[in-house]
Amino acid sequence: MDSSKKYDVLTFGRSSIDLYSNDIGAPFEEITSFGAFVGGSSTNIAVSCSRLSLHTALLTAIGDDQVGKFIMRFLQDEGIVTSYIPTVEGRTSAVILGIEPPDRFPLVYYRNNAADLQITIDHVLETGLDQFKVIVLSGNALSRDPSKTSTLFAAEHANQIGVPLFLDLDFRADQWFDPRAYGVMVRALLPRVKVVIGTEEEVLAASLRDSSQVTIKHQQISAPEIKGNIDTAIQTILERGVEVLIVKRGSDGCSVFEKGKSEVRVPGFPVEVLNVLGAGDAFAGGFTYGFLQGWDWYKACRMGNACGAIVVTRHGCANFMPTLDEVHAFVDNHGGF
Repeated sequence: MDSSKKYDVLTFGRSSIDLYSNDIGAPFEEITSFGAFVGGSSTNIAVSCSRLSLHTALLTAIGDDQVGKFIMRFLQDEGIVTSYIPTVEGRTSAVILGIEPPDRFPLVYYRNNAADLQITIDHVLETGLDQFKVIVLSGNALSRDPSKTSTLFAAEHANQIGVPLFLDLDFRADQWFDPRAYGVMVRALLPRVKVVIGTEEEVLAASLRDSSQVTIKHQQISAPEIKGNIDTAIQTILERGVEVLIVKRGSDGCSVFEKGKSEVRVPGFPVEVLNVLGAGDAFAGGFTYGFLQGWDWYKACRMGNACGAIVVTRHGCANFMPTLDEVHAFVDNHGGF
C-alpha cells in the first residue's frame, strides 16, 4: 500500500442523528425516551475505521442546523478529518430506531431534502481523491442527484488515479422512487469497483429488475424481503468486473466470492445480540483495516466479523464502534483470527 498517501480512508455518503430507544424490548409505540447518537452508514464506517487507528476522512454534507453541529462535534472529537464536509442548503438527516431483540429493529428515516444528498462534483474535486489509499462508496448515495452524479464522478476519477474503490451496497428501499432504480444505478457503478460488501438481500437488490420481487413487510422495517436467485445475483455482480464480493451473513459470518473461484466461508463470532443496527458498518471498517494491513481476504473478513460481533452487543452504531485494542482482546478470547 502506498505509504506516501496523506490519508488511509475516505468514506462518502450518509450522515444523521440517530435517536435510539432507551426502552430495550419495548414495541415502537410504547417507547418513552431515546438516546441521541451519530449514524448513517458512511459515517459509521468512518468512525469504525478511525477507532481502528486508520487516518480517516468523511465526505458527507450537513445542513446549517443544530443537528449538523451535533454531528460535526462528534466527528471532530473522534479525530476524523471533517474539512471536506460542506454545509449546504438542506436538512441534516435524522433516524428514529427501536430495539426489540433478537430480530426486530424498526426504524423511521427523516430524509426529506437530505443534506448528504447535496454533495456536488465540485465537493468531490475539493476533497482531492489522490490523497487516499482506499475510498468507500455507498449505494444509498446513488438515490438522488447531485449525490448520484457525484458518486459516479468520484468512481471515474478514482479509477483514473489508481485509488481502489469499495462499495457498501447500503440498500434502503424506501429511499428510492422505484426499488429497481437501485439495481440500475449499482450495476452502472460496479465496473469501477474493486470490492463490494452487502447482505444477501442487498445483493439480490443489486440485480433487481422486477418490482414484484420486493415485499416491504412494514414501513418501519429497514430490510425488505427480496425474492430471487442469490447465485445468479452474485454472478451478476462478479461479471461486471468486481474483483471481490463479500456477502455478510449475520451470525454465520460472511462469504467471499471471486470470479472463477469457489465460495470461501468465513465464520463469525458467537455473541448474544442486543442490536444488529450498525453491525454491517462495523464489518466494513474492520475489513478495510485488514485490507490496508495487506491481509488476505479471509483474515480481513474475520476482522470485519469481529467488529460486527462486538457492535451487536451494544446499544447503537457510530458511538459504539470498537477500538483496535478491544477488537484484538475480543479475537484473542474467541480463538484468534
